[in-house]
Order: sequence, then structure tokens, then C-alpha cells
Amino acid sequence: MVNHSVLRVPGMPLLLTMTVLGFSGYAALLAVAPLWAVRGGADTVGAGLVNGVLMLFTVLTQLFVPRALRRFGWAPVLVAGMLLLGLPALAHGVSDALGPTLALSAVRGLGFGVLTVTGSALVAELVEPERRGRAIGAYGLAIAGPQVLFLSAGPWIAEQLGFWVVFVVAALPAVAVVPAIGLARLLHHVPEEVDERTPYASLFPPMALLIGVTLAGGALITFMAQMSSSTVLTALALLLMSIVAALARWRIGSLSDRHGPRRFIAPLVLLTTAGMIVIAWAVRDPQATEAPALMVGAAMVGISYGGLQNLTLVVTFQAVRRQHYGPASAVWNIGFDAGTGIGAVVVGMVAAGTSFSTALLVAGAISLLTLPLALGRYISRTR
Repeated sequence: MVNHSVLRVPGMPLLLTMTVLGFSGYAALLAVAPLWAVRGGADTVGAGLVNGVLMLFTVLTQLFVPRALRRFGWAPVLVAGMLLLGLPALAHGVSDALGPTLALSAVRGLGFGVLTVTGSALVAELVEPERRGRAIGAYGLAIAGPQVLFLSAGPWIAEQLGFWVVFVVAALPAVAVVPAIGLARLLHHVPEEVDERTPYASLFPPMALLIGVTLAGGALITFMAQMSSSTVLTALALLLMSIVAALARWRIGSLSDRHGPRRFIAPLVLLTTAGMIVIAWAVRDPQATEAPALMVGAAMVGISYGGLQNLTLVVTFQAVRRQHYGPASAVWNIGFDAGTGIGAVVVGMVAAGTSFSTALLVAGAISLLTLPLALGRYISRTR
């Protein structure tokens, strides 16, 4: 299914292996850690803070990853990131109290910040621009595969087999140290300090567009299991959203290489808002959730969630030269994780005072605010 010419690029198989293991650990706890905190007595706001803290420390780390790569090189940074993301997962079993859960989320955020910035930067380093859309699609599949499996199945596994099983799976990034070391040995180019300033102004539009869609997606990932009395139904909705997002992120890469990314962005922004409206209507009564509407809405958000991830990353790398790939990757990932964290916190706070249905409408409205960026001439063309 993945383009074989991309897989033949030296280093790509190792990068994809590291990505699968790393994101398996991330995805396994994304929906389960808030449930673990609720089991320990946390309310909706506390549950939202679990992923909010994870993303806060992820974003803070992403700011320093390009500098760390220049100072220490690929191997130490990659290894440290994988260990920080994986090993703390095992400590969740010690306590389900909110304080320790938030502390462990913070430590894992440090590792996830390293994984996200280095992963997307390495795609740009390893693959020439003419094939970058397809390479980002393959990279997106490596990210989405674990999410398809663990975002939807994680709460079910925790309920049926025990939370400790999820905690063990979440430690898989520690195993990713092996491909990380192999990948580092192939990389002779370490990002160097440059005198020319990174064109951050040109990176703001794709970052803002990404925040809009990941805010919606982050809200659904964090709270879907709590929006309905039917855990099976919400698990299926998350599974559908994850599968559709994976397919959209993969397939739109080829379309982007062929036609350019600009023409697809605005329709996907509108689809995000429409999908959130449909889901908000479906969960207005948690005891009588409208199953067909929930599935349709999840699929709609999944298309935009996956498609805009690919397109905004392509546009981000189009806006800079090679020496700025590291900072550009950091900015894109900050947008992704800031949106996810803001979605978890904002929706949790609004839902605590009103309902999940109202909170989802707020998230959809925030996503719609990015439409002028998609319609205007703010998206830079290839440099």
C-alpha cells in the first residue's frame, strides 16, 4: 500500500519503524490516561488536563529540539526522546491519582516532543521535494496505524484486560531506541546554525490551519469515550475516525504532489466544522446516542484530520529552505500538539459547565475561524 519507491530511500524503513513504535506508546495512553485519572477521582476538567499537560510539555520541548540536534547530534537526542516517552508509561500503575498522572504526562511530553520534531524533519532530510507528499503519506501511515489500533481499542483493552496491559504497550517507545540508533548512523548531516533568519511569518498560516483541525480531533480523542453511555459505539467511532484519517493522510499525498496542496485546504476546513456539528447533534443525549450520525461525523472529521496534517506539513516545508527544516518541523509540530492540547482543555472546561454537545460546537466554530487563511493568499508556494 505504501509507495515502494519511498521505502527504497535509505533510512526510511528505520524511520518508519521508529515512528510506529513511538506512536504506539503515545496512542495507547491518549484516550486511556484520562480514564485512569477519572478512575482515581478526577472530574472532566482534570481528565482534560491529562492530555493538556502532555501537549504543553511536548510543545515546550519542540522549541528546543533543533538546538539540541545541533549541539548533541541525532543519536543522543533520538535515544533520549524514545526513553522519555516509553519508560514513564510503566509508572502509571503505581497511582491513579491526578497529580502523579499529570507528572508522568509531563515527562512523556518531553519524549513526544523529540519524536515529533525529529520524525517530520527526517522526512524532509531523506526525501527530495518531488516525492515529499508521498513520503509524508507513508510517514503518516506509520503514525496513523498505531492510532487506528490503540485510540479505539485502548479503553476497551483497559476495561476488559486491565489498565496494566495498556501501560506495557505504552512503553514500546523504549524499544524504538534500536531503530533510532541505526537511523542516526546513516545521518551525516546535522542541522547547522545559520545566519539567515527562519521565515516564521510564512509558517504561521499552515500552523494555524493545523491547530484548527487538531483542536477538533484532540477533543474527540480525549472525550469520545465519555460522550456516550455505549463504550462499544464510541470505540467504533474512534476506530472509524482513525482509519479514515490514515487513508486521507496517505492518499492526499499523491494528489498534493500532482496538483499542489492549496486547492484542497479550504474544503477540508469546512469539512472539519461540518463533522463537529454532526457529532454534537449525535451526542446531545448520551443515553440515546444517534449511532449513524456519530459514525458519519467521525468519518468527516477523520478525512479533514488526516488530510490537513499532510497538506499543512507539505506547505510548511515549501515555505523554507533546507537549513530551516528543523525549525519548520518544530513549528508544525507545535501547531499539531498545541491544537490537541487546547482541544482537550477547552472542550473539557466547556463540557463541565454545559454539555459535550455544546463543547463540540465551540470546537467546530474555532476550526471555522481558520477558513480565511485557507481562502487567502497566505499559504506560501514552493521556494
